[in-house]
Amino acid sequence: MSSLLNGAPLASTDDCPTNNPATLSDVRAVLAALHERESKVTARLDALLETQSNLSRELRRLDLLGAGLGSAPTCTIGNKMLAGAADTARRLSYRVKALDLEKMRVEDTLGVVEQVAELKACVHGVVGSMGAPQDWEAAAGYISRANKVPEEVIKGGFASDIVPSVEIPDPPWVTLEIAKESLCNLFVREFEEAVKEGDTVKVTRYFKLFPPIGRDDTGLDVYGRYVCQGAADAARERLRNAPTTAAQKEETGLFYVNALIKLFEHIAQIVEGHGKLVEQYYGAGKMVNVIERLQMEADVQGGIILDSWNNARDVERWVRDIKCYPSSLLVQNSLPLPRSGTPRTNSPTTGRGANNMRNSKDEGVNSKEVERLLNEIAAMLGTWSFYVRFITRKCRDLLDFNSNAAAIPDVLAKSNLIRKISAKLITPYNTMTTFFFCRSMERAFQIDEYPSGLSLDLNKPINANSPFIILAVDDVFFIVNTIIRKSLATSQKEIFAHVITTIGRFLGSDFVGIIRRKMRDETYPKPLIQGGFPPEDKIISFIVLINSLDMANEYLTRIVSTNLGVNLDLENSLTKSSPIHDAFPVIKDASFIADSLSNLLKSFTAKTTELLNEGLQALFNNVVKLRLRRLISDTFRDADYSLTEEEFGDLAADDDEGKGSSDHVARIFENGWDQLMRPIARIMTSKTFTLLLDITARYLANNVLEKRVWSHAKRMSAFGAVRMERDFFNIANVVTREDFSVREVFAKVSQILMVVNMEEEEWDEVNNEDGGEDGILWVLTREERARARALVRG
Repeated sequence: MSSLLNGAPLASTDDCPTNNPATLSDVRAVLAALHERESKVTARLDALLETQSNLSRELRRLDLLGAGLGSAPTCTIGNKMLAGAADTARRLSYRVKALDLEKMRVEDTLGVVEQVAELKACVHGVVGSMGAPQDWEAAAGYISRANKVPEEVIKGGFASDIVPSVEIPDPPWVTLEIAKESLCNLFVREFEEAVKEGDTVKVTRYFKLFPPIGRDDTGLDVYGRYVCQGAADAARERLRNAPTTAAQKEETGLFYVNALIKLFEHIAQIVEGHGKLVEQYYGAGKMVNVIERLQMEADVQGGIILDSWNNARDVERWVRDIKCYPSSLLVQNSLPLPRSGTPRTNSPTTGRGANNMRNSKDEGVNSKEVERLLNEIAAMLGTWSFYVRFITRKCRDLLDFNSNAAAIPDVLAKSNLIRKISAKLITPYNTMTTFFFCRSMERAFQIDEYPSGLSLDLNKPINANSPFIILAVDDVFFIVNTIIRKSLATSQKEIFAHVITTIGRFLGSDFVGIIRRKMRDETYPKPLIQGGFPPEDKIISFIVLINSLDMANEYLTRIVSTNLGVNLDLENSLTKSSPIHDAFPVIKDASFIADSLSNLLKSFTAKTTELLNEGLQALFNNVVKLRLRRLISDTFRDADYSLTEEEFGDLAADDDEGKGSSDHVARIFENGWDQLMRPIARIMTSKTFTLLLDITARYLANNVLEKRVWSHAKRMSAFGAVRMERDFFNIANVVTREDFSVREVFAKVSQILMVVNMEEEEWDEVNNEDGGEDGILWVLTREERARARALVRG
């Protein structure tokens, strides 16, 4: 029992006579020993079974003792019991790791052996291919395979011992480097020879062989020189045909523009057509290297084109002359006339005539030549912008950049051509645009005319086409539209910002200033004699200027809305189909352009609307109001609102007989109103007439009819109040006949008369209601309602 607990073995093979029986007698001896050992084991097991009850008792005792043991003794006992197993596990783990390490070393050795074998095959293959066969593709292939062998293997001692042979005694890395250099030089010579021969198949063949021998940079370099040479030759060939004489320059027109377009098109075709080939054999993003070489050539050839154009067009002289141009004509004509009223020389307000128009020689700067230069610059900048977008998109696609980013790649941002574009094109364009717009506005007002054939006499027909505005408005906003359209075509944010600022300054200051001076000093409708009426021609001219302001707002609104791509609701977002989005695909730039246009419109309309309202008020005060007073006097001359019941009945009888006595006031007013307003309405634009109508209706309702109602306090009978309400209602119908929205200005006087004519029960009900619960939206206060109720005499 105790021996088993102490780990004594039941039997041991050491007790056997021999562990390796060789003869029959040895086998028998071993068998006898085993039988003896079996008997001993059986006897011991029998003894153990006899003492099983004692063993069980001892085990229960041990369980009770185990329950009382702490964790430390338990761990100690456990460690002692598991120490042997742990030691065995460590020995086994060490042996397994040793076997794995040995296996890995064997595999590494086999790998090195295989790599050296591959290296030896490649070295002999390269030398063999470069010999008599001159199979360059095979030689490049062997080098490509050799390049996959790790450098430490190629330069290792084992390879140095195994690879060299009698035919190839040099170390493998030396042999390979010599082969690479030799093949690279050969490929360069053959590539250049193929370029001279124009053999594109051969060019492609050798272009593909540089990457396998590890000379990607050399291949891209010679290929870049090849494509750049083609672009340079094409550009030089075009410039050889440049016009020299003035006649040739006139005939060729946009020669330099076309040369720049062809240059960029040639580069774009190379990038588009050769990109897949470069990416296929040289790897992703490698076309960017070719683009960089092409851009260097574009810098050179594009610079030559710009310099040639600059010299041929003598742009610097034009810029100097423009800067010296005295642009004071617009400023002069926005100032008041001298007291003598003598027109200034060359005033834009004096109409057509040889004496009033400066010819091109007097100007010193020919506007038509400037416009031609602007067209050429705009075309060049438009081409440049398209080229920039193309190269930017290609670089971002090749390098997997965000295509919505606003910045252009470094290959363009750091190029010499972009700086030359700014100096030779953008700066002159801004200077010339300012002059061209200024001079165009001057000329527009120099040759300005008022529409002919207008009359306030309804019996005289008007043969001119509406809207009736001065000629300068059409001319100026045609120029505005042209300049904005051309500046958008350049796709240059710097240019557009300058153009919008220039247009806003000239329109808001000079254009509005000239119209204001015309309205104030030339056409203001004031009577020639005290108490008289203004001359008809003054009234018509003043109305034409009011129309001109209204149409100026309308024209600019159309221009802005067309470019924004909306029906002008400035709160709408910019649509993707708008001209702005086409010219500026980057959302940030397009938003800036849209905001600039919107601000231009808001600023201009704020100034014109202010002047327009002043003009309408002057037209009402000096033309409409005087005649309206006479009309009101004639209308109410025979009106009697102190009617008795009998007189009211007589009027009703006359109406039944068709005499229309009750409508006498309305007929007089309608006739006079038509004679007053219809001649004005047929000359004014619908919007300006609506505004004038609103001013007139407010005056009529608040200053005429309402005062007349209050003036009849205690002098108006109940039947007279009924007639007054009918007369006023008919007058309101006449005034609002053309525009019912004006009706609301008569709400107060209508409610006064409604209160006057209410029945007692209805008045009591209304008077007791609080705050509109009676269904009537009152414009009268409670005090005014009470006052209105007391108008009829008792």
